Amino acid sequence: MTDGTGEAAPGARRRMPHARRREQLLQAALAEFGRRGYHLTQMEHVASEAQVSKALLYQHFTSKEELFAEVTEAIVAEITGRLNRAVLAAHGSADGIRAMIRVLFDYATEEPDAWALVVRHLDKPEVGLELRELRDRLGTAFADLLLRRRRADPALSPAALAVNERRARLLVPLMYGSMLSMVSWWLEHPDTPRERAEQMAVEFIWLGLDRLRAGERLPKE
Repeated sequence: MTDGTGEAAPGARRRMPHARRREQLLQAALAEFGRRGYHLTQMEHVASEAQVSKALLYQHFTSKEELFAEVTEAIVAEITGRLNRAVLAAHGSADGIRAMIRVLFDYATEEPDAWALVVRHLDKPEVGLELRELRDRLGTAFADLLLRRRRADPALSPAALAVNERRARLLVPLMYGSMLSMVSWWLEHPDTPRERAEQMAVEFIWLGLDRLRAGERLPKE
């Protein structure tokens, strides 16, 4: 409704542009998925959070599956982009791990709803391919850091490198699992200085890896 000049008449609700409305709905969905989880979140929850009708929500997203996929796709793109930039700027494997940990702490601090979604769903690939892709990308990045020094060693035979590759793949879930747990613990204990939590994560991962790389093993029972 206009006043004849093309402007909205006093008291009339201005219709939100399509792109802006879609972004608003995605933000509302992110908050709900992070708070309730995929299975407990319903489209009416998202509509209520966005203060729109469910019919309007369905005009933009045909299903909860589509909505969740788009939310998680944006999260995956953001996290992996940050991680890639951090690792490329790092010098050596230890610096790379330190940089990755810093990225995760930054992201969890800046995007708590997105972090809650990742932690809740990362190891539940049945809720979507996007988070499985994030898990795989994290695994690849960690494995590359573990193997960077080995791959540059000209004295290492192809067979020995293959053994190191297999070992790295086994270590990867332990690494990203411990990092995600540490960040989440720190968010729940803000009295702990972030620098201390970051350093503990780096030392836990790196010192443990050094002992494994040196050949140290526990005796079998």
